[in-house]
Amino acid sequence: MFTIKQLSSLAGVTPRTLRHYDQIGLLKPSRIGENGYRYYGEECLLRLQQILFYRELGLPLDEIRKIIGRRDFDALAALENHKRELQKRIERLLRLVETVDQTIFYIKGQTPMNNQQLFAGFSEAEQEKLAAEAETIYDPDIVRASNQKWKGYSAEQKQRILDEGRQIYLDMVAVLPKGAASAEAQAIVERWRAHMDYFWTPSLEQLLALADGYVTDPRFRANFDAMHPKLAEFMRQAVKVYVKAKKQ
Repeated sequence: MFTIKQLSSLAGVTPRTLRHYDQIGLLKPSRIGENGYRYYGEECLLRLQQILFYRELGLPLDEIRKIIGRRDFDALAALENHKRELQKRIERLLRLVETVDQTIFYIKGQTPMNNQQLFAGFSEAEQEKLAAEAETIYDPDIVRASNQKWKGYSAEQKQRILDEGRQIYLDMVAVLPKGAASAEAQAIVERWRAHMDYFWTPSLEQLLALADGYVTDPRFRANFDAMHPKLAEFMRQAVKVYVKAKKQ
């Protein structure tokens, strides 16, 4: 049996987090001693591992509770699925690392690099997530509607949309010296906002959340850093200026 302090240290989570999981019915201790201490057995450790795996994949706590609380929940099958998802993420991160390295050499003038190589880390699925999955507050209705809209495009339309998106970010890199509040940068933000209509039409607050995710979400940050190390923060600042002007 582990005390809450011992489990906290073992799993790398805070005691406060474990108490919260208990309060919402996500992870109940095996027993509570007469002194009021929580004690966790092996079953709790395995359940906590599942919770942390799902958190790593970005699922909200309510969704995790529904998944692992099902009577037909298969822990072994879940682990095998986690392994597949992690392998995909590793492969993608390795591609991004390679792209970052190539971009560093390009900026230093050591190797040439074309536009296709610049975006080697971007898959079609990731472009789709830019406008739907990430930083839309994970609203399932928005995500499903956006994915459905994307699937309705022809292959030629998809390629045109992706090319347009890439050009927007390339153009933003070009105006970095002019500042986020410059007319040039703001015109590109307007193009970026219009580009989102291919996926879903975000509110001003969702635009802010999306731009903030470019900086705070490691997946997005890696993509933008591959283009330019200052691009993610520049986009966030430019979007803030844009939204502020729209609210006035």
